This record gives sequence, structure tokens and C-alpha cells, in this order.
Amino acid sequence: MVKTVAEINKKIRGGTAAVLTAEEFKKKVRDGERLSPDDIDVVTCGTCGVMSGTMAILTVPVAEPGAFRRAESITLNGVPAFPGPCPNEGLGLVDLVVYGTSHASRSYGGGNLFRDVASAEKEIEVHTEAGGKNFECTVYGDELHYAMMITSRSAFKNYSAFVNSGKDPVNTIFSVLPLSGGLTQATVSGCGEINPLQNDPDIRFLRSGAGVLLNGAEGLILGTGTRSSPEKPNLSISAGMAGMNSEFMGGFKTSAGPECITSIAAAIPVLDDECIARLSVLDEEVPLPIVDVHDRRTLGFSDYGRIWQSAGRHITADPAKCLFCGECPAQEQCPADAIMPGGGIISSRCLSCGACLSTCIGEVYSMETGSIELEGKEIPVVLRQSDRRRGEQICSDLKEKIESGKFMLGGM
Repeated sequence: MVKTVAEINKKIRGGTAAVLTAEEFKKKVRDGERLSPDDIDVVTCGTCGVMSGTMAILTVPVAEPGAFRRAESITLNGVPAFPGPCPNEGLGLVDLVVYGTSHASRSYGGGNLFRDVASAEKEIEVHTEAGGKNFECTVYGDELHYAMMITSRSAFKNYSAFVNSGKDPVNTIFSVLPLSGGLTQATVSGCGEINPLQNDPDIRFLRSGAGVLLNGAEGLILGTGTRSSPEKPNLSISAGMAGMNSEFMGGFKTSAGPECITSIAAAIPVLDDECIARLSVLDEEVPLPIVDVHDRRTLGFSDYGRIWQSAGRHITADPAKCLFCGECPAQEQCPADAIMPGGGIISSRCLSCGACLSTCIGEVYSMETGSIELEGKEIPVVLRQSDRRRGEQICSDLKEKIESGKFMLGGM
């Protein structure tokens, strides 16, 4: 028997839909349970990690009406934005676009700004140039007249591991410290078996108009994103920033400047046996291309089982080992600003990326980050730019919304 999305939505409205997170579904697969579309209606999938193709459209009040005719340049907390396209002539407002990858400094960029906008508790310093005059003001995220996030490409059907085949270290967005040469270090991205497109690889359900959570706020899939291909699809998504959870987003410092963290969850309806087969993919079966950071040439393949099944998920700290170095190198290099002096971790910020393992000389922090194999050589993973724990959390958040009847399947 084949179900329909309308029938599942009827169950959701009645509070009887059987909803599993991807993590729960995969456990049943590993336990050898016989799974049927008769027993499961929806599986929630998710991902969290660095997604460079993230931007925001904001309307920012900067001056009294009549103060200027057209803004020529504007920054928010030092992050450069692009005024327009609407000039809002004479209204004292500026429509603008901010890229998640724009930089104010080595440690603060568009991703950090988006987190501050969503939190609504952080001051945002606005500097505007118009008609030969400077205008300065301070606003909070909830004072913006409009705030919409759009991803131009996101939730790639997993991603890649990056290595450096050259001799010299390379500054790259794929590492926190310069990536060492000689194939001695690897960094990885992608949430493996819980990624939405990994569970709907033919984009049967994740189409234009389908609902998703973008950083915890309800949004819509606009379609496939830039550089999407049948082999490696991705999605373009939009959502209002007012309902976003700041813990699912933010900046991520790299050796080439700050990047943008984004989290996405999507619901996959279980209509038939084909859905069960697609959803049964496990980390060990998801290929992980190993790519040279110089030219993106594929050097070989590993799998996500090595990243998420054979390694740890959480950083643990032993403050008793702290050497009190003065300027703490782990705090300085933490890409998410999650390290506190004395060996503490701010859990709401920590992405368990593993950067602190190599930067803390006192070995306060510990976690097994695993390795990948290339031509018989084990290459240690020194950085994970995706957070499986947050990916699983946003899956749970979406499951809760569906079970409470607050999120319906649509656009399918």
C-alpha cells in the first residue's frame, strides 16, 4: 500500500503520525529491525555546518526621515553590506544585503552578525555614508523592519575531506590553522547519514515550496542552489530571521577569515518501500571524497563512518590540566569563540570541531576525531566543519513540531 502526503498530514493534524528522527531511524536499521511504511510516516533529517552561500536581506533604520536621499555605503558591526536594490529615498531606512562570508575582522564576519541579529540582545553598530555625510546609530535585531535569510546553496549531499598535497601550509576556509602539507592533516565537512539530501538523493520531496527549518525558523525550499548537480545536489532556502535559534548559527573562524555556520532540518515522508530504502543509508555507505585543497582534485575516497561512527561527537575538558598560559591559544583559535580561560567550554557555542585539541598545549580538551585513509596512509582529521550533534538537535526540534501539529508537510 502506498500512502500519500495528504494522508500523512491528516495524521499530523490528528496527532497520530509516527515520526522518527534520522538518528532514531538509523538505529533501527543498525539493529536489524524490519521497517515498513505502514509503521513510520515521517523521518526528520538535518545538517549543521559551514555553509558559505548564506546571505541576509535586511531593512535597517539609520536616520530620521528626510536625513538623506540614498545610502552609498553601510556597515553593521563593521561588516560591509550592499545598499539596495530599493533606495528607500528620503525614508531614513536602508534595504541591504549582507553576505555570511563578508569580514569585519579576522574573527568577526557576516555569520557572527547573523547570530547577533537573531539573538535580538546584542547591539549592532550601524555606520552609513550618504550625500557626503556620515550617520551612526545602534539597533537591535528585533528593531529591524525586515530580516530574511537566503541560502544560495546549502545542505550539500555531504561534502568532502580536504588535504594539502603541497609542501607548504595553506591558509584556507577549510582549516583554522594553516593546513599542513605533505598529506599530513585532513579537515572534513558534512553530517553524513542524517543529511536531508542524503536521504532524498533524487529530490523526490525536497522541492520548491517544501517546508524546512532554517536555523530553527520555519522556511521554504526555493529550489536547487548554485553548483547543484544530480551527483551532488544542494538546496536554496529562505526563512525569516525573527524566529531563528542563535545556537544553530554563527561565525566560524578559519585561516582565511570567518565563515558562516547554518543549520537545516527537513521532513521526509515515508510513502512506500522506496522511501524506506533511501532512508536506510548509513554513514559507512556514504562516500567522502578526499580533495586536494589546491585545485579541488579528487585524490581518493573515504566514508562518513570514519568520521561519525569511529570517532567522538563531543569535546570534553579537564580544567585541572590548564597551564594558565596568559593569552590562551585555544581561546584565541577557537573558531566558534567557545573556549573560556581556565579550561571551560561554552556549550551553546561549541561545535566540537576539534580545533582546541591541537591549540591547547596543556591538553585540557579531548575527543577522538578519527582519520581517513589515502593510498594506505592514515591521515588524521584535525578539524570538523560540521556539527553532528546540532544536526541531530534540529532533527529533534522538527520532530517535536510535527508531533505537536505545528508543522505540516507541503510543497510536494
